[in-house]
Amino acid sequence: MEKTFRVGVTGDILDSRGEPAFGREPLRALDEVHWEWLPRGLREITPDHAAQFDALYVNSPRVPAAAVARADLRLKIVSRHGVGYDSVDVPAMTRAGVLVANTPNAVPRPVATIALTFLLALAHRLPVKDRITREGRWPERLDHMGTGLTGRTLGVVGAGRIGKELLRMAKVFDLKLLAADPYAETLELAYIGARHVALDELMRESDFVVVACLLNDETRGLIGARELALMKPGAFFINVARGPIVDEKALYETLSGRRIAGAGLDVFEQEPTPADNPILRLDNVIVSPHALCWTDELFGNIARTAIAAVLAVHNGRRPQFLVDPAVLGHPRVKGWLKA
Repeated sequence: MEKTFRVGVTGDILDSRGEPAFGREPLRALDEVHWEWLPRGLREITPDHAAQFDALYVNSPRVPAAAVARADLRLKIVSRHGVGYDSVDVPAMTRAGVLVANTPNAVPRPVATIALTFLLALAHRLPVKDRITREGRWPERLDHMGTGLTGRTLGVVGAGRIGKELLRMAKVFDLKLLAADPYAETLELAYIGARHVALDELMRESDFVVVACLLNDETRGLIGARELALMKPGAFFINVARGPIVDEKALYETLSGRRIAGAGLDVFEQEPTPADNPILRLDNVIVSPHALCWTDELFGNIARTAIAAVLAVHNGRRPQFLVDPAVLGHPRVKGWLKA
């Protein structure tokens, strides 16, 4: 008799009431398998998890090589709640014959929207105008003039799904559009209305720089003191990708020295970022806890896509969004893959 297909779901997608942040509806699709919540506060997937479950639906816990190193490996798929997979040792999963899937279809519009949210809030000096209103300092309004968008330049670092969606959405503001991405197609960007440029040129010319690329070995530390020094004094820096893409110490020094106008940060080098992070004390920065794009729309779509990947493997099929297709050639995968 075939053993029950077992799925573990990390408990960090439960809200303070103990309810799934995306509601219960997407989870009904798992009724055809056995599934259970993993403990809240779990920081890392262990070999015991990989020996116990056929599939893991993972949000923030790391999935290291050690998790799939034991001979009693049962795990077939790690399905990531989101588009980033820097928390998963993908090469180790491929070597072990474990699929890694993500949810790129659910993320572009919500993340592009928060990049624009930061852009608009910074351009219109929303934080300081909020403060002077609450403190009865209305006469200071003229001291905090905003930056108009017409004819200004938006530079997007990373022209993948999120970057291209942001460029398309930004056209309505009559912004000039730049994109830096060595893997992007120049012609495709031209159709959107963006000019394909090198990173240095983007940093020099942009009034708003938005980081929207994946974190990997190529992009870790991509934006450092040298790149930040290229920016205009009146420019704004926005990161909606991953914290380690940017040298946070260099960014703090740039912002505290007023060498650029401000920043919007949804991500940090260390998450949760420490309460004593000096960036949090700056008045020219808007911050959010890697959650600004979290909406019912985003989480519902992520959950449905991530669960669909799990069920595809349960039925012997390839998931739609596979991070490393090379894993399909692994003998272990060939043993259960039907199509």
